[in-house]
Amino acid sequence: MRKIQDDNKLYSFLRPYVDYHVRKSFRRYKVVGYDKIPQNAACIFGANHTNTLMDALALLCMSHEKKVFIARGDIFKKPAIAKIMFFLRILPIYRIRDGFKSVKDNNAEIIDKAADVVRDEVKLFLYPEAAHRTKHSLRQLSKGIFHIALKANNDFGHEKPVYLVPTGIEYGDYFRYRSTVLINFGEPINVTEYVNNHKDENEAVILNNLREMFTERLSRQISYIPDNEEDYEAIWEMTKTKSGLKGSLEERLENNQKTIKEILEWKEKEPEKAKEKFEKVNKFIKKRKKKGISVTSVTKKNIFGTALWKTLVAILGLPYYIVAAIANLPIWLVTKILKNSFKDKAWGNTVSFGVEFVLHPILTALCIILTFCFLPWEIATLSSLLFYPSYMYFVDFSEFLRRWISDVKWMFNKKLKSKIN
Repeated sequence: MRKIQDDNKLYSFLRPYVDYHVRKSFRRYKVVGYDKIPQNAACIFGANHTNTLMDALALLCMSHEKKVFIARGDIFKKPAIAKIMFFLRILPIYRIRDGFKSVKDNNAEIIDKAADVVRDEVKLFLYPEAAHRTKHSLRQLSKGIFHIALKANNDFGHEKPVYLVPTGIEYGDYFRYRSTVLINFGEPINVTEYVNNHKDENEAVILNNLREMFTERLSRQISYIPDNEEDYEAIWEMTKTKSGLKGSLEERLENNQKTIKEILEWKEKEPEKAKEKFEKVNKFIKKRKKKGISVTSVTKKNIFGTALWKTLVAILGLPYYIVAAIANLPIWLVTKILKNSFKDKAWGNTVSFGVEFVLHPILTALCIILTFCFLPWEIATLSSLLFYPSYMYFVDFSEFLRRWISDVKWMFNKKLKSKIN
């Protein structure tokens, strides 16, 4: 019987194309801590889940190695969808909300298959939060990933060690296409070693201890605000404003973590002052958003100079932007329509990726065919070369214009600026 991790020629053929388009979905993409991943071992990766399908795609393209993913079981109800998921190397796992029968009938077999994946030293990725959420936090982790780790260790831990690898996915923005992403691997947990050192404890205790350890290590890989934190919005606003948005992706993460720690410590020491401050910050957030001012503008020290050079760039870049908008009308219009049809805005980046992935190559082919049919080859060649990067330019320049307008608004809003300190 064919295994999900077995070689597939069509999958291997399409994979570079997919990886290329995923990378195009981000202005900056970086992987750190890859050297921490154990070699010649069975590795199970648990990642935070914030950005729907983009989480899996971002992890997929980090290397050319084989990877298998696990997704929620309700997606696999239709046989045709289940076949597609198998081709994409995605296994189902069922939750209590899918019904006790589904969990009882299916999960034991899935756990066996998942253990077999890591036995073959193929990287297995799960989202132990069990549902996506656009927050710099973590839900309580489900037990599935730990059941798989213990099953794998029980089956072949004497042959090779089993590891749990905390995997942080840190986005610059959850909702804007072509933002940034940092894949951050943390210190792995040697499950085999831990089990061997705690033979006097039963499996339930070991599982809960592993979950607690893993949660703590995973929280270190992201800008983490405790899930029970009622002042989440205010804390995150203060973090972005104080830490700023400059530097490498690692430096941004480090600054965010440092600032969050300082705020939480201050809140614990002076709860009344913190409560008063958070109330002011929440009012500031409402006014800032109502005025259409981005937090990136708030972090600028020399807002006048920034607005001035952006004005010059906007004037120079506008002609190509207009042409790019017209040439790529089918892509951004379809994207806009589809995004508006989703109640959950977290699907926005996945939709943007999907539409570009399908339509951009078609439009590029049409552009090449039509220009070479009706124009001199020199002009046709130039037109084709200018068209290919035009959609990414359109997306990036749209974001540039949004921030430029935001900077101008912030520069002239003295009342709101007076409240920032």
